[in-house]
Amino acid sequence: MSSFQLYNQVTAEASKQTTLMYSSSFSSAIKLLHQDLRQPIYDVYGLVRYADEIVDTFHEFDKAKLLSQFKADTYAAIEQGVSLNPILHRFQLSYRKYNIGQHLVEAFFNSMEMDLSKQEYDAAAYQNYIYGSAEVVGLMCLHIFCNGDKDKYEQLRPSAQSLGAAFQKVNFLRDIKADYEGLERMYFPNCDFANFKLEDKQKIEEDIQADFSAALEGIKALPIKARFGVYVAYKYYYTLFTKIKKTKYHSILQTRIRIPDFGKLIILTKAKIRSQLNLL
Repeated sequence: MSSFQLYNQVTAEASKQTTLMYSSSFSSAIKLLHQDLRQPIYDVYGLVRYADEIVDTFHEFDKAKLLSQFKADTYAAIEQGVSLNPILHRFQLSYRKYNIGQHLVEAFFNSMEMDLSKQEYDAAAYQNYIYGSAEVVGLMCLHIFCNGDKDKYEQLRPSAQSLGAAFQKVNFLRDIKADYEGLERMYFPNCDFANFKLEDKQKIEEDIQADFSAALEGIKALPIKARFGVYVAYKYYYTLFTKIKKTKYHSILQTRIRIPDFGKLIILTKAKIRSQLNLL
């Protein structure tokens, strides 16, 4: 093994451990993918997580400067084919291998930059943010799942965007209190946290339901190596969404809804049964 091959292995462990430590749910879903797909998905998650940490948690630092440097380092890694930042080194390897596309990276960083200053969103800004922060992440993953099959990618692209959007919007609805009180953000357009109403919650839920419905048909058509893992992630988020829908609108402003570990196990078990019966 060459020194560079060893470096690739070391950096692979960095992106994997980043995923495992930051998101147990996402890590569990990745483990259900075919082994060939796991590392590149870890690589994408590492980039997304680091950027998200900059804008959401590094409050004692100059976040704009840090994000600008991280963005520049990302493009440098892609151009040079190497980076001393292990997360960016791994990302550029998967970016190059699966031809992810710079326009997706640009859209992602655009949304991260919006988080630095934007506190309220109109409909256009909200859609733009959702595209860059969530839909393009789904498309990066789809590039990996399709592994160069351009026709398959184009067929599944709308569904992948819908699934990414659904996941993000569920997160927003679940974390509405934390986003508003901790980060002074209200992502949902035409909503006021202080005057959040049942009608607001219902309208948001209708939009999320439409995304989930559009996503499911695409999941069924995914390549076999990716299908089960993505389906389990879908079922987890849809179960969380169902629980949120059953929660009183004023309650979600006071507490964070979650799925307990035993609930996740039930979701996984049922998904396995449906998969074995070819009922996805």
